[in-house]
Amino acid sequence: MKLRLPGRRDRTEAAPDPAADLTPQLVKAGGKGRPTPKRHEAQGRRPGPPPPPPRTRKEAWKRMREQPAGARGATRAGAARGEEVALPARDRGPVRKLVRDVVDARRNAGSFFLLVAALVLFGNFLPEPVRSYSVSLWLVFFAVMIVDSFVLGRRIKRAVLERFPGQDHKMRSLVWYGVTRATMVRRWRFPKATVPLGARV
Repeated sequence: MKLRLPGRRDRTEAAPDPAADLTPQLVKAGGKGRPTPKRHEAQGRRPGPPPPPPRTRKEAWKRMREQPAGARGATRAGAARGEEVALPARDRGPVRKLVRDVVDARRNAGSFFLLVAALVLFGNFLPEPVRSYSVSLWLVFFAVMIVDSFVLGRRIKRAVLERFPGQDHKMRSLVWYGVTRATMVRRWRFPKATVPLGARV
């Protein structure tokens, strides 16, 4: 008969049951038991309130570049269509939407700015009297664009006051917003034009 020494523990362990489910034990022994999520997946599940909307177009494009390709394309398409949730703060709101519609519904002299500038630049490399004609064309077009911008500004003010009366509007900012949009080619405008030419706004 074998005597057991006092204070000595029995190190003999029971054999595992073959029919028992060892999955929890293996998961506990091997780690978390799941693959490490990708960075964009972890950021998508990050708790807390959503980030504030972008304040400028530069910040909006920066956020789009940080998103996955699919989400980035959807955000860019939504912003081009004029969806409020995808637009930067500069283009948000019904008043800004009205200003864009006023600009897009008319033919603006500023839309031909790039074309006239290219013609004037090309004319500077030609001999006289073409060079003098190109300079004269630039001066005439510049005067026409100033007059057209003045008319556009009055139309923007009238439309905003009629559609949104009794509100504190920053007219100078709205007029500048419309004039700068009018200097871009129609197909290059952002957000894209949603009204046809000649439409009543």
